[in-house]
Amino acid sequence: MTKPLATLLLSLLLSAHSLAGVPVQPVRYAMVSGLSDPHRPYMLALLQLACDEARLRCQLLAASAMNQSRALVQLAKPDGGIDLFWGMTSNEREHKALPIRIPLDKGLIGWRVALVPADQPDLLAGIRNRQQLARLVAGQVDDWPDTTILRSAGLKVLTSQDYGNLFPMLQRKRFDYFPRSVMEVQREAALPVAQGLVIDRHLLLRYPTAMYFFVSPHQPQLAARLEQGLRMAVQDGRFNQLFLRYNAQELAGLALAKRTLIELDNPLLPPGTPLQDARLWYRP
Repeated sequence: MTKPLATLLLSLLLSAHSLAGVPVQPVRYAMVSGLSDPHRPYMLALLQLACDEARLRCQLLAASAMNQSRALVQLAKPDGGIDLFWGMTSNEREHKALPIRIPLDKGLIGWRVALVPADQPDLLAGIRNRQQLARLVAGQVDDWPDTTILRSAGLKVLTSQDYGNLFPMLQRKRFDYFPRSVMEVQREAALPVAQGLVIDRHLLLRYPTAMYFFVSPHQPQLAARLEQGLRMAVQDGRFNQLFLRYNAQELAGLALAKRTLIELDNPLLPPGTPLQDARLWYRP
């Protein structure tokens, strides 16, 4: 047995032994985009990392599928069936739930490239500014903060209540392009539901925002422990290691530096967003 492997096994054994008497902490998370949620594997890995760092024996439990507006309503109830969900921050969400202000995505949720119909791969090739982009129509879910951000920038948006419906809507050309986070788009393009769609090679939209864990206001101790765990992971480097493991290959494959960049303002960005802490944000 190699020394690094032996060290890792010893660490795991010691960790398991040290948590042997700790009560199990159920953590019920909302399935806000169903089983096809491209963020789910990374978010669950981060959630488990936060639990490990905070010395919590977490049992991660998937709750019912629901959109983000419904998840916010359920969080507000004393027993709404969920303890947290992950999503883009906004003033409304930070007011109604307990935000853990550690950008899980290092801000990449605001870096957007589009899915477009496969028979129009160069639809966005000539776009250089917002005014030109405003001639086209984007697709989004109606309760996503992105919808408000795009519309406030003067862009046209057609919405659906259901995330999964947007793929066939784009295939039928009900709208022109589907802006997706650089963390999401390659996984989504590989889904069966995305047949007939391709990733645009020309444009990058960017606006300041963050994806957080939002915890029930009835679970302040859980929120505090998870925040403690995430901050410890940032400090010891395990957060960044996990981020790169899940996202480095996707970022490299999108050739972001070669794209036309259009910057958008975010009128929904809460004042508590930790923009000054460089450790928490992606820098190419």
